Amino acid sequence: MTSTTIAPQFNGPDRSGNGGYVAGLVARPLAAPGAVVTSTLRVPPPLGVPLALTVDDGRAVLADGVTVVGEAQAGTFDVDPAPFVGETLARKGYEAYEGRVEHPFPHCFTCGTARAPGDGLRVFTGPVDDAAHPDTVAATWTPHLAFGGSDGRLQPEVVWAAVDCPGGWSAHIDATPMVLGRMTGQVVSTPVADREYVVVGTLRGVDGRKHRTGTALYTLDGTLLARAEQTWIAIDIADFR
Repeated sequence: MTSTTIAPQFNGPDRSGNGGYVAGLVARPLAAPGAVVTSTLRVPPPLGVPLALTVDDGRAVLADGVTVVGEAQAGTFDVDPAPFVGETLARKGYEAYEGRVEHPFPHCFTCGTARAPGDGLRVFTGPVDDAAHPDTVAATWTPHLAFGGSDGRLQPEVVWAAVDCPGGWSAHIDATPMVLGRMTGQVVSTPVADREYVVVGTLRGVDGRKHRTGTALYTLDGTLLARAEQTWIAIDIADFR
């Protein structure tokens, strides 16, 4: 067992952890290079308090006392990655980011417009408005140098965070506030800070309060670096403010 704390910097809603970041944090003990891991968040992840992370028999558990915050185990994909849309459409998506107009969580570590460069990731995916890619958002994104290690590479949980919120925006999180419930992720090759990439999110389907989405991170020439499949849960936003 190890002790870990989710720093307030890594929030989604103001009072709880960023879903993708926490999902990646729980998945990290199981995430050998290229591994596919499914993380499930059970309660809003608390910020700034010591949490216990245990790994046993291929299952990682993050707990706050007796309360399970999240758990992870080996996962699989049964669909292709969210599609690469190309640099031109990604730039248009960035300019069309709807979070600049209406945002349920403007201080979100991944997609918050109230976060300064180097403090938040500022992944601003907007509609690509292309008949070949319906229900899809995208953006170009350059990770700030603050998120690179000594070799410039991003930590796995930061990569998971980057491919988190694009799914929510493909499901119109501005109109229907929602939080991440489950995320199956894979880091194929670690991105490097201060290089430009393309981030994509696509809506897979809706079943009541559940919204299924897919996301991916690509190089500008279309090489897949990371991907995820997600389940988002619609919420009463008053419970998260």
